[in-house]
Amino acid sequence: MSFTAFRYFNEVARSKAIRRAADRLHVTPSAVSRQIALLEHQFGAPLLERTKNGVELTAAGVMLERYTRTLFRDLERVQEGIAAFRSLDQGEVKVHAMEGVLANFLPETIAAFLALHPHIDFQVTTCSSDLIVEALIRDETDIGIIYNPELRFEIQVVAERKEPVVCLVAPHDELAGEARVTMQQLCKRPLALPRQSFGLRQLFDRTAESRLLKPRIVIEANNLEILRATAVLGTCVTIGPQISAQREIAAGLLKAIPIDLEAFSSVRSAVCVHQERVPSYASNAFLKFLKERFPMAASA
Repeated sequence: MSFTAFRYFNEVARSKAIRRAADRLHVTPSAVSRQIALLEHQFGAPLLERTKNGVELTAAGVMLERYTRTLFRDLERVQEGIAAFRSLDQGEVKVHAMEGVLANFLPETIAAFLALHPHIDFQVTTCSSDLIVEALIRDETDIGIIYNPELRFEIQVVAERKEPVVCLVAPHDELAGEARVTMQQLCKRPLALPRQSFGLRQLFDRTAESRLLKPRIVIEANNLEILRATAVLGTCVTIGPQISAQREIAAGLLKAIPIDLEAFSSVRSAVCVHQERVPSYASNAFLKFLKERFPMAASA
């Protein structure tokens, strides 16, 4: 089968449109269509369904997309590895991380790594725990940094640290004078919480449900900064790792109060990889660097 046909199909699957794929490949749309037709003839099944907005993958197309995505990702790693033999300092590292959990840790770690290896490029994406796990499984990222992970068998934890969840409130809030807060107290207050794809929210929901509590969730967001901002204004109470709110706490805008439950004090964040993927030279070098620094950040 044609390597070119696989490359054209892979780009169509990513672009969701033949014309966009052709533009990225610098060829004509008809050339892309011919290669797709060749693959469909060889496999004896349609790979794409044309829609008014572009194309969608058929069941056979989904299977082939998984294969071509892995094929071209592995080829990138081979190219990086060969380049590394020449320079020992080329390549790209893709990191997916939970927004707000690591505060300055990840930027500082990347900066320190780049001081040693200035020719390495980074792609950093912030998203929820569930999406980070999915990115690892789909081979869309090299390294995932996950808060309170509920992992699948494909995922390997290579480093972890404790990251307790605390209650974050404005200094004038009625809970601000408490030494510790209970779930009952939290659930009586208007809450600003992350969406349910976040590990932090899943922990809260499980804990509230096990105690038959009905929390007043006023605001849901996929951005932790928004949640902290509502707490600063005194509109709502939120929860999160203390390290994610260090700037607001240092400025006197928020107070961090421990939550009186072991489930919240024993939460951890973890550096994860796909256990069956062979890492590129660059990502493996950064992973080793990250593992050495990660536990130290717990006391930062």
